[in-house]
Amino acid sequence: MKNTIKNNDIADDKSINIIQKPILTEKSTNLNQYNQYSFVVNLKSNSIQIKKAIEKIFKVKVVKINTSIMRGKLKSYKGKMGYKKDYKKAIVTLAEGNTIDSSLGIKWLQKILNQPHLDKEEQF
Repeated sequence: MKNTIKNNDIADDKSINIIQKPILTEKSTNLNQYNQYSFVVNLKSNSIQIKKAIEKIFKVKVVKINTSIMRGKLKSYKGKMGYKKDYKKAIVTLAEGNTIDSSLGIKWLQKILNQPHLDKEEQF
């Protein structure tokens, strides 16, 4: 008999640690028309944790999650060879009628940093 989790709720801090940032590339924005969104997530998180975190943060219904571990590329820096870090990518499919705002990247950073947006004039 499998052990089931009785409490479906996940903490706010843990959900923010699971979902690190959205992926805003041309390929990922083309997936938005199919109601799919891409995120960089914690390497140690599984699909169930990702689903609960997305549902908690964005208040949407998740249908399916596809994950893949992207291996770091080989790079040279000042003549020395090294690798970039590995990261985990999650493609989240939402139920019909649910959407996530397209200006997600800007709002995501503001939410994490808890700072208001600064205009160019206010920076100096």
